[in-house]
Amino acid sequence: MASEPEDIDRKFDDEDYPAYSMGRAAEMLGTTPNFLRSLDRTEVIVPLRSAGGHRRYSRYQLRIAARVRELVDDGTPLEAACRIIILEDQLEEAQRINAEMRSGHDEES
Repeated sequence: MASEPEDIDRKFDDEDYPAYSMGRAAEMLGTTPNFLRSLDRTEVIVPLRSAGGHRRYSRYQLRIAARVRELVDDGTPLEAACRIIILEDQLEEAQRINAEMRSGHDEES
């Protein structure tokens, strides 16, 4: 039982831990559950499901949903907003990999 507090701490710190119900996520984002369902349909975020089949969202997914909502509120169509988010995420990952490769190359020199 000594490892339980560590497990709890890890869940609190884990950005990908599906801690939020759809209702709570919608409340936090100031949106509707239907908006979150639409993000699931576009697959920009795919929430995990509880044993009972309910959607559960992580902090990372809520940040993505907030960014989509910001774009939609600014007049961007939902599908375009989702594509923008996907491309931004891919760019960030490519930049991270590039920086790692440069760092490894610098160490070899």
